[in-house]
Amino acid sequence: MQITAKTLNRRNRVKSEGNEDVKLLNCKLYTVMYKPFEIKENLFYVGVNDRTKHLFENLWPLPKGVSYNSYIINDEKIALIDTVDICYADVFFNKIRSVLGDKQIDYLIVNHMEPDHSGSVELLKTRYPQIKIVGNSRTAEMLKGYYGITDNVVVIEDKEELNLGKNNLQFYLTPMVHWPETMMTYVKESKTLFSADAFGTFGTLDGGVTDIQLNPERYWDEMIRYYSNIVGKFGSPVQAALKKLSGMGIETICSTHGPVWTQPDTLGKVVSLYDRLSRYESENGLVIAYGSMYGNTEQLAEIIAAAAAENGARNIIMHNVSKSHESEVLRDIFKYRGLIIGSPTYNNKLYPAVESLLSALQNRNVKNKFFSFFSGHTWADGAKRELKAFAEGMEFETICESVEMKQSLNRNVMENAYALGKAMAERLHSGDAVIPHKTTCH
Repeated sequence: MQITAKTLNRRNRVKSEGNEDVKLLNCKLYTVMYKPFEIKENLFYVGVNDRTKHLFENLWPLPKGVSYNSYIINDEKIALIDTVDICYADVFFNKIRSVLGDKQIDYLIVNHMEPDHSGSVELLKTRYPQIKIVGNSRTAEMLKGYYGITDNVVVIEDKEELNLGKNNLQFYLTPMVHWPETMMTYVKESKTLFSADAFGTFGTLDGGVTDIQLNPERYWDEMIRYYSNIVGKFGSPVQAALKKLSGMGIETICSTHGPVWTQPDTLGKVVSLYDRLSRYESENGLVIAYGSMYGNTEQLAEIIAAAAAENGARNIIMHNVSKSHESEVLRDIFKYRGLIIGSPTYNNKLYPAVESLLSALQNRNVKNKFFSFFSGHTWADGAKRELKAFAEGMEFETICESVEMKQSLNRNVMENAYALGKAMAERLHSGDAVIPHKTTCH
């Protein structure tokens, strides 16, 4: 890339009620002229990578970072698709200028209003004051609420079209994937879908942008973690969106996070993965998630896992919920069909991290699992009561009776734990469908 040195005063924008104060920081910046990245003819990538943020939404770890993707369609009329987190606005505007020079942008298409994608809208309007902002009625409401923007807002309806010259944009409303205003934009001529957060994934784009330049294998588990934590609650809306998009002949998917998907095999895998996850269908495997204060509950988990493995179960994943981040546990629960949760009693209830996990599973309407549980206590088994109530409220098939341990392991508890692991392995290998609210014992 070509770099032109230029001394600037960087503006750190600080807002107070009704007034905007601008604090000037004396620092030396550079106007960077990037080499434009053209995905296909007249379609350019102007997104950014975030390798600094520790927690996405201040909740979910980002060990591999995340990208905020934005795109330019350079036609007779110029359209910008989404913006980026305001923390990277300087890089974003340099990339736009590298593609367009001094040209004006005619339209900003807002597929999703979450601040990591709309955060630069205010600054964009100061640079391109005549820009028209395109979205649906819920978008318009949020533009006003977040940024006080009401002028030059074009409100579109489902399947309405916008002509740029050679390219026609068609808008598909996809509410609750995963916000109410979410929509997707389809370019008929290039068969390109701008999908907002759908088909997105954690992970930065290291060097390349498309699945031709990058190794897709590093993104699959992060896509499942992204889906299970961010989109996982909204399986039915995702299914409705997939139905709406079926038969469109999509050749390129441009999401707001992660690689641009262009290859038939990866395109198929991405869509299939979202389809399977949104139907709560899983691979054959077993997740054992447990909390343990002094190690006894953990040893119970080890016996159950060993019994399952001895009886043919593979892909057994064990999570100590005090160490594994909840986002990783949720990823694996969405990925695998079997689930066993264990907890000691704590304040006559569940171990706190186990309680948090159960709440997350309920919140996401997780279903279609072979499930069981085990508990430990010293004088009152509140954990068993809470786990039993959880099982009864979920669309799970419960495998065998729960295992209850008082104070420490004994022969009877060990035998029950072995029986549970064996029964789960047999049920996983049966090939049978999950029967919700049924208890199956062998």
